Amino acid sequence: MPAALHDVGLVSWRDIEDVSGSAAAIPFLLAAVASGDAPAARDALDRLQHRICQYRFVVGQATAVTVPFLWDLAQRPQITCRAEILRLLRDIAGARQWATTAAVYPKLHRHHGAHIEWENAARRAVRAERGAIARLLTERDADVVHATKELAATLAE
Repeated sequence: MPAALHDVGLVSWRDIEDVSGSAAAIPFLLAAVASGDAPAARDALDRLQHRICQYRFVVGQATAVTVPFLWDLAQRPQITCRAEILRLLRDIAGARQWATTAAVYPKLHRHHGAHIEWENAARRAVRAERGAIARLLTERDADVVHATKELAATLAE
């Protein structure tokens, strides 16, 4: 799976869906996050969060595919909203809405198995890049370090 932002074009975004529908807008939102314009980056990240981790716990098909790009951005010192990206990764890593509900209502799995798999895939995608945590903990930005600790704690659960 592509991991660097320059590989975003290798993903068939039009063939997958985010929480709101077609994931075709995700590359543009990732580019805006990377733009260096702090207000535009925060707005794009808010919109991206709505598409891949709505309400901070509902993930979609495109979430797992987007995670490596978020990890890439979180490690770039020039990105203005790195702590927020790490918090989004934390939210994705903790997303268990469908799995938790299906545990209580087993018939739900039959009808919403894809949603459960999207959650599992998204969590696996966050865990796959956790090697970056050690580097992020050495950052000078206290907010980035704090957000990294929050993410590490979620991954340890």
